[in-house]
Formats: sequence, structure tokens, C-alpha cells
Amino acid sequence: MAVQYDLEGQKKAYAKWAPIYDKVYVKLLADAQRKTSAAAAACGPDILEVGVGTGLVLPYYPAGCRVTGIDLSFHMLQKAVEKKVERGLKQVGLLCAMDACKLGFADHSFDAVTVPFVITLVPDPEGALDEMYRVLRPGGEIVIASKLGADEGATMHIEAALAPLVKKVGWSIAFKASRLRNWAAKYPDMEVVSIAPVFPVGFFKMVRIKKKAA
Repeated sequence: MAVQYDLEGQKKAYAKWAPIYDKVYVKLLADAQRKTSAAAAACGPDILEVGVGTGLVLPYYPAGCRVTGIDLSFHMLQKAVEKKVERGLKQVGLLCAMDACKLGFADHSFDAVTVPFVITLVPDPEGALDEMYRVLRPGGEIVIASKLGADEGATMHIEAALAPLVKKVGWSIAFKASRLRNWAAKYPDMEVVSIAPVFPVGFFKMVRIKKKAA
């Protein structure tokens, strides 16, 4: 019941954000979105985007891709559908409401799974990642763009000092990169191949987790 409460709360929050989300984030997230879509497309044409939101990433996927997008928020999805239609995004297929922890797709359905700025918002990140692993084909990648806190060093201390200010704008640095490494370590065929900074450097990162080929 607790998880359900969180999901309903998120739906209400996203409904309020939907009309203004693009104006706030379109430029701030553009670098990460371009690099995330490119990394996914390099794995193959069949791509699942978890947390498609208003569809900000959709125009960046190259022609020839077959992109499926899911999101918890129907209001956000309406904006994504509008982008698909208005911009003639032929590489975008199904856009539907779905819980990331209960993906309605068969095993090994996608060459890549992208997760743009949503993994820290999921009530059960590891549960969602387990589902992404299930639907990912051998040789494919889960590509995550997110705000990730440093695990050690001077950056970790600076982030800790800035945490109260960051919290005021609705962000958090509590989710560390090590959490993704620890999840990947559960699976003998999963490997974190890179954690690279994207704009703004140091705060946003792109993580590629590869599923070894069979």
C-alpha cells in the first residue's frame, strides 16, 4: 500500500508539472538527452524509454529506430503524443501509461532501455531495474541519465554542504552511483561500462550498464 501511495502522489505531481515541464528543462537536460539517445541507438533499433514524460528525448532518436515510451503520468504522455504527431516522429511507436516495476513486455524485447532523469524518482529503483534487465536483449544496454551524488572525495563533501540548497529546488544527491553498481553486481552478465559526466558537468551523469552477449 505504501508504494501505491507514492505512485498516486507522483501522478498528481506530474499532472501539475506537465504544462510547464518543457519550458523549465528543455535546455538544461538537452546534452544528456542527446547523448543518452545516441548511446541507445548504437545498441540497435528497438528501444524502450522508461519515464518518457513529455517526450523531450523523442526527437533525438535517429531515423530507423523503433522507440517505445512508457510513463506513469497520463498528463505527461499527452504531451509526448502531441510531439510525436506535430513533429512527425516516425521513429516513435507505442506511447503508453505503465509502471516501471511492472513492464508489460516479453523477455528480451529491446536492444536498449533508456532511463532519462527518472531512476531517482521511482519508489523501488532496483525493482524497476530488474524489469529492465528482463526485457533487455543480450548485448544490449540500460542507459541512465540522472542526478547522481559522488561516493567519495572532495565532490562528496561539497555536495553534502549544498544538499539543503539543492533540496529547495526539488532535487536530491542522496542517490549515489554506487547504488547502480551494486544492483548490476547481482547479475553475472551485467556490467557498468561507463559513468560519464554530462552538462552541467559533475552534477548530471550518464551511466551505461551492458548485458553481455549470449
